[in-house]
Amino acid sequence: MFHWIYEIFGNDLGFLRIFHYVTLRAMMAGLTAMFITFLYGKRMIYFLQSLKFKELVRNDGPESHAAKSGTPTMGGLIMIVSLTVSTLLWGNLSNLNIWLLLLSAIAFCMLGFADDYLKSVKKVKGGMRARTKFVITILIAVTVTSVFYYITGKPNTVESKGIPFGITDLFVPFLKGPLLTLGVLAIPFGIIVLIGSSHAVNLTDGLDGLASGTVVIATATMALLAYVSGTPVAANYLNVPYLPGAHEYSIFLAGLSGALLGFLWFNCHPAQVFMGDTGSLFLGSTLGLTAIMLKKEILLIILGGIFVAEALSVMLQVGSFKLRGKRIFKMAPLHHHFELLGWSEEKVVIRFWIVGIILAIITLSTLKIQ
Repeated sequence: MFHWIYEIFGNDLGFLRIFHYVTLRAMMAGLTAMFITFLYGKRMIYFLQSLKFKELVRNDGPESHAAKSGTPTMGGLIMIVSLTVSTLLWGNLSNLNIWLLLLSAIAFCMLGFADDYLKSVKKVKGGMRARTKFVITILIAVTVTSVFYYITGKPNTVESKGIPFGITDLFVPFLKGPLLTLGVLAIPFGIIVLIGSSHAVNLTDGLDGLASGTVVIATATMALLAYVSGTPVAANYLNVPYLPGAHEYSIFLAGLSGALLGFLWFNCHPAQVFMGDTGSLFLGSTLGLTAIMLKKEILLIILGGIFVAEALSVMLQVGSFKLRGKRIFKMAPLHHHFELLGWSEEKVVIRFWIVGIILAIITLSTLKIQ
């Protein structure tokens, strides 16, 4: 909205020129989302309690988690509301990819909400049927990736450091220029990225502040990458693909970072509210979609190393038990393994945050080393 005000009245009112600057709007988007979450978070928690949207702790989880049963869930609603308001206020709404990011987040949030509603209110064990949930996830992912590659993305070939590349080219850290062109495989590859990232974050959401803290680290890093990728001088200097308009994504990501920080205020141990699938699915899918838009799909494996490790721990545990009848970890996902080793919940969370920060530094260090 403020960017539109600048475009309409900027020539007559010179002071409105400040709304043209991405850095200012990104900072204000983050602060807006954070303060909305601070101001209305408590009211939303009471509202969720009144609707009996409460967490049902699994019987097969650590015994120490039994006390968390009854804590309000679906806290992702707090984040999606503050993110939407922040984006509409500070984003450049003529950039179609901003709308795609926002609508994708809302779609995955609604899917997570439906699953949480069945579990917490309707008392359906396991929530939505796995097959139904998977089909809906596929449909959303197909729609989002198709819209990006065929409508909102930049189908034309552009250049960075004199190296031409197209929208379906795949970049790999430490290599200059694209590794290969995916072509028609870009959409199925994008679907894998979206589904993989959304479910990996969903698996990470098992301790107070774990998912919200690690995602905010990844999101803030993505915001920096988006700003660099959309700024010609910075993109060419750091040897990353220059993507016109990509710096506007940093406003959306800054808003999401602010919403996450505000949510973490209520989600830190002992949590007053859980994000539920309502939050974790849209957070993970947003990271995946941003990586696709920025040509950072492979780099996301490094940045989201925590989420990758959590997902791999589950796959290895299930595979080992089915093939050998033995477990590799004391419990999966990985954070429960460390709990059963005797680590306190706070220690697991903080150490995972530290690892997330290290991975973010490694991610940023790859920019020039190509």
